[in-house]
Amino acid sequence: MHELGIAFHIISEIDKIAEQNKVKEVKSVTLEIGEVSTVIPRYLEDVWKWACENRSQYMKNCELKIIVTRAISFCSSCQKTYHTLEGKVCPNCGSKETYLVEGDQTNIKSIEVI
Repeated sequence: MHELGIAFHIISEIDKIAEQNKVKEVKSVTLEIGEVSTVIPRYLEDVWKWACENRSQYMKNCELKIIVTRAISFCSSCQKTYHTLEGKVCPNCGSKETYLVEGDQTNIKSIEVI
């Protein structure tokens, strides 16, 4: 489970932001997690509270909000996009000339502070 390491990294980045902006407390963090990012949202939720309490002076009671973003692939042959989970072969034209354009990222979307 690499979600604990991901939580530590996110917390470290938010702590830097909080310190630079003289934030008293971070109330919530909203993350965008791509559906093919290899981050399992429920595992991240499982470690979040513990990680915040043990790794951050600003995030002791921080709520985690997760938005799962859809994975989209692009077909070079027909120039159309499709839901990546449909497979490597384009469902529109049958081409294998496809690549992922979004849905593998993990981004901090917003931070709510006091």
